Amino acid sequence: MLKIIASCFVSALVFNASVSAAMTSSVDDQQAVEVTVYNSNIGLVKDIRRLQIPQGVGELKFMDVASSILPYTVQIQSLDSPGSLNILEQNYEYDLMDPAKLLDKYIGKSLKIMTVSQDNKKDILDATLLSNNNGPIYKINNEIYLGYPGYQVLPQIPENLIAKPTLTWMYDNKTSIPQSVQVAYLTNNITWRADYILVVNNQDTSAGIDGWVTLDNKSGATYKNAKLKLVAGQVNRVQEANDSFAQGGAVRMLAMEASRPQFQEQSFFEYHIYDLQRPTTIKDNQTKQVNLLQADGVAIQKEYLVHGQQNYFYSNSSGGEPTKAPVDVCLKFKNSKDNHMGMPLPSGTLRLYKKDAQNSLEFIGEDNIEHTPKDEDVEIKAGEAFDVVAERQQMDFKQYSQTFETAWEVTIRNHKEGEIKVGLIEPMYGDWEVLESSTPYKKVNATTLRFDVNVPKDQEVKVTFRVRVWNHR
Repeated sequence: MLKIIASCFVSALVFNASVSAAMTSSVDDQQAVEVTVYNSNIGLVKDIRRLQIPQGVGELKFMDVASSILPYTVQIQSLDSPGSLNILEQNYEYDLMDPAKLLDKYIGKSLKIMTVSQDNKKDILDATLLSNNNGPIYKINNEIYLGYPGYQVLPQIPENLIAKPTLTWMYDNKTSIPQSVQVAYLTNNITWRADYILVVNNQDTSAGIDGWVTLDNKSGATYKNAKLKLVAGQVNRVQEANDSFAQGGAVRMLAMEASRPQFQEQSFFEYHIYDLQRPTTIKDNQTKQVNLLQADGVAIQKEYLVHGQQNYFYSNSSGGEPTKAPVDVCLKFKNSKDNHMGMPLPSGTLRLYKKDAQNSLEFIGEDNIEHTPKDEDVEIKAGEAFDVVAERQQMDFKQYSQTFETAWEVTIRNHKEGEIKVGLIEPMYGDWEVLESSTPYKKVNATTLRFDVNVPKDQEVKVTFRVRVWNHR
C-alpha cells in the first residue's frame, strides 16, 4: 500500500510536484539483464526495465531482485533521460512471508479455521489467535484450545510482509514519458570456477584439453536470457559485518551447454574478462557448465620428482634404516599459441584421463592450477609412481659449533618397462655449499638443489652428496 507523504515533508524537501501513486515493477518489465560473475562469490547484476514512472514524487517497488543483494551497492539511472529520475530514499524489504510469520502477525486478532469432513463438507469457525509460541493457541467460543485441526484462513496479508525481496524507492521524477531504467547492484552467493579435462596420449607426450566454466548461482534470483561475463583475478573487497542476506540452502542442478568454445577473452584492468557470445538463462539454485576452450595436440612433459625433507639438514643425527620417499608424477605444458593453447587460463581444477589397453578412458589424477597467463607453464601433480621406489638414508652427520656437515645417500629403483629420468629436489637453508657429489647437480635458486638422474629399466641408481650448512636460523 502507498504510504502517504505528508505535504509538510514534501515542502521541507523543496518539491513542487504532487505526490504520485505507488507503482510496482516486476521481471515482466525487464528489457535486458547482464550478469558479471567474479570468482570470489559475488556478481554484478545490471537489470534494465522499461517503466512508465509517474511524474512528481512517488514510491516505486522494484521486485524480483536477488535475495542475496547487497543493498548499499545499488545504483539506479535513467538511460533515456539522465538526471530526470532522482532517488530520495531507498529501502530493502526482505521480511518474506511464511506460515509462522503470517500467524505471528495475527496474534490477538481474529481469523477463521476451516475443517473438511470425509464427505467434503466444510465447517468454518471464528477464532482469536492468542499465541503462536511452539504452536498456536486459540480462543474459540470462550474456550482455550491448544491447537485445533483444520486450515487457518486469514482475511489479508499484513502490510509489512512481502512475497519477494523488493527494493522500494521514494523518487522525484521530472518526466512523464516512458524510460528505460538500469538498476545495478552487487549480490553475494553467485560464483564460478574453471574445470579442465586433459586426456593424455599413450606415450604421455601430448594431450587434448577441454576447459569448462562451472557457474553456481545461489543468489536468490533467476536471470533469464542474460548477457554473461566472467572476471578472473583477485578483486580486493572490504570485509563488512553481516553483508549478506542469503537465505536457505540450494538444490543443485546440472545444465550442460554446447561443446564448442563460446567465450571471448580480453584483458580488463589487472584482470581478464570472459564474455559469453550468446545469451543464457541462469536459474536460481542451479549449477551450469559452459565450454570455455578446446585444444588438441598439446605437447606435455612427464617428470618423476623426489622431494627432500624440510629442515633435515639441521636436525640431529638421523642415521638408521633407509626411509621411503614418495616419487611424484608430474605433467607440464606451456600455455602458448605454438602449443595450441594461448588463452589466459583461470584458476581451477585440472583432471587427468588416459585410455587403457581396452581403449577405455580412465581417471589418473587431478590438481589445482593458478591463474596462468599466456606463454607461462602449467605444472600439475598427477599422483605417485607405483613402479619407482626412492629411499633416503643419512650416511654421516657432524656439528662444529653452528656449522653442520651431513652426508646422504638416495637410492632410486626403476621397475618400469623402460628407462626414466628422476629429479631429486633438495631444499636448502641458510648459507650452504656442496662438498661432494656423485652426480652432477644444479643450483636452482638460493634454497634449492636439484639432481637429474637417469635410471635404466629394472636397475637402481645411488646418488650420494655431502653438504655443509651454517647461519641457518
